[in-house]
Amino acid sequence: MKNEQKTTEITNTECYKEKCPVHGTLKVRGRTFKGYITKKFHKRIVIEFERIIYVRKYERYAKKKTKIHAWLPECMHNNVKVGDYVLVGECRPLSKIIHFVFVEKIRDADAKQNVEDSSR
Repeated sequence: MKNEQKTTEITNTECYKEKCPVHGTLKVRGRTFKGYITKKFHKRIVIEFERIIYVRKYERYAKKKTKIHAWLPECMHNNVKVGDYVLVGECRPLSKIIHFVFVEKIRDADAKQNVEDSSR
């Protein structure tokens, strides 16, 4: 039932752009990442996620943050905002820094605050 609602939302605002993975011909391939939107621009978003790396010298683990710039299609521009938890997928290089495209929104920014409050 949720899938039907997502498809109806997307088809109502079709963009007919070449760089859209839903309505256009852009193919999503390779790696996918989930992260929180830290910045939102007109045609792109910046997502950030944490990863754990092993530091051999100290025999400990450390947290590192990674930022990825992703293309945001016009048809999905109104559906996302800063703080949302989203999924981005790898595609062909779209510009100098953009090699990923927005695929779907997993959770709202409001849900993030509720999860953090319940863990305290």
